[in-house]
Amino acid sequence: MNHPAPTAHASPPWTLREYAFLADGERGALVGPRGETVWLCAPRWDSEAVFSSLIGGPGEYVLGPQDDWNVWGGYYEEGTLIHVGRWITGDGVIECREALAAPADRDRLLLLRRIRAVHGDARVRLRLDVRPGFGAHPMTGLRQERGTWSAHGGGLHLRLIGAADATPGRSGLLEARFTVTSGEARDLVLEIGARAETDELDPDRLWKATERHWADVVPDCSALAAPRDARHAYAILHGLTSSSGAMVAAATTSLPERAEGQRNYDYRFAWIRDQCYAGLAVAAHGAHPLLDAGVRFVTEHLLADGCHLRPAYTVTGDTVADERSLPLQGYPGGTDRVGNRAGRQFQLDAFGEILQLYAAAARLDRLDADARRALDVAVDAVERNWLRPEAGLWELENRWWAHSRLCAVAGLRAAARAVRGRAGHAWEGLADTILRETRRRCLSPRGHWSRAEDDEGPDAALLLPLARGCLPPDDPSGLRTRRFIEERLSEDGYLYRFGHGDQPLGEAEGAFLLCGFMMALAAHYQRDTVGAFRWFERTRAACGPPGLFAEEYDVRQRQMRGNLPQAFVHAQLLETAVRLAGDGDG
Repeated sequence: MNHPAPTAHASPPWTLREYAFLADGERGALVGPRGETVWLCAPRWDSEAVFSSLIGGPGEYVLGPQDDWNVWGGYYEEGTLIHVGRWITGDGVIECREALAAPADRDRLLLLRRIRAVHGDARVRLRLDVRPGFGAHPMTGLRQERGTWSAHGGGLHLRLIGAADATPGRSGLLEARFTVTSGEARDLVLEIGARAETDELDPDRLWKATERHWADVVPDCSALAAPRDARHAYAILHGLTSSSGAMVAAATTSLPERAEGQRNYDYRFAWIRDQCYAGLAVAAHGAHPLLDAGVRFVTEHLLADGCHLRPAYTVTGDTVADERSLPLQGYPGGTDRVGNRAGRQFQLDAFGEILQLYAAAARLDRLDADARRALDVAVDAVERNWLRPEAGLWELENRWWAHSRLCAVAGLRAAARAVRGRAGHAWEGLADTILRETRRRCLSPRGHWSRAEDDEGPDAALLLPLARGCLPPDDPSGLRTRRFIEERLSEDGYLYRFGHGDQPLGEAEGAFLLCGFMMALAAHYQRDTVGAFRWFERTRAACGPPGLFAEEYDVRQRQMRGNLPQAFVHAQLLETAVRLAGDGDG
């Protein structure tokens, strides 16, 4: 496939902390500080991108000030993924309200943008360059009829309203410069879908439906720690969750975790483990459709695949394709890849998280007959496989990872408490057996838990089963393990996953934000309230102005690293906010 390079007009990339995120559950977009939509896959999360300038491909949608002499700002309307970009120019103030319309259609997206002259006349530029197939397919057949532009290409169809005065260019490009009078606004609606549509695109109706949608799906969090961040986490998790129930790990691919390294991955898929983290976070707060969606998705695949459950699936439930490279320039420091090899691994800890999820759902009376059958399947998978070396949370080589066994113990104990009687007693017995053997193999003579039976080093992954109750809160080995991890893996209040040989912390990779929230949860479980709040507050500071978290954080440069936004980080923030407020169950 012959992929063109970005055009001379393509927007240069920003640091990740500058990008805002729009999503409707079926796909997501990243928007930069100049009003440039630089990333969008259509019609679904793992489809090929139509805007890929973020990773060096052509295609973007710019709507912002003509004058480059401006200062950018912006915010989300609370409890929504409706974003308002704001620019102070040399002679006025301009705002652009933007969202992916919701509730979503799986086969088409509607990107809403309302540009408003807040103070003074707004001189605006528009540039629309839709390029399906990561830039391989230009749009053709561009025409305007009664103020609506339409075109097609790469198996997709587009319509645009609100830009009747735009000028067409090569390869389906549309450009315009126009003025919005002070105090006035102008609506644009971009539709991209798998089929040509003829229904009316009414901006007012679409905005009202989108506002109602977000009001319905994001609950009140005023009683939680960091209420605004907690509501934002709900909105992001909902925005990442498809109508199939699948929640993608992140909206993007190939954003590097370290410059010029090899850790560039595609996270546009649904990881079973991440789904459980999100479900557990929501369940700690109360019953919510996101919990039901996660249970439904996990149950469907657990009943279908049993012990052969894959770590990740596409949002439509298909197998994740193997990794392949794209011939694009890539985000600076990274190399473009799609697909993910982790989709074929065996990861024991995921079954422990599934048992935790089902136990939490059972406490809220949210388990149906299929989920109860799946619960037995998960227990059987643990019983058959707990002695087997596997890839673990960090998706490394197959080894006897302590974290995975302790997750299984925590999951079995939680499930036993939720389902009492003969089955619960048997599950407690299995948990005791696994814990006894894991203690024999992985408890260091110094009294802390080791990474693996052949590695006495620290691993932040161990914090989560400790926080989930695999041991009593005052168990000496749990307390020593938390201290050991903090001593060896923390820097400036942030936490790394594990050591990389003799390299100093921060040389091999960034601090892992998931781990900072794990530490807060473990400290809270072990009744160290001050420590829990300290870790919570420090970790939640590692975001940019839009309040999004990536997977990693470069402590020294204070920059985000990796794909964006990372669902499991937002999930752990939400759960920690619940636990620290004393609201959580368990």
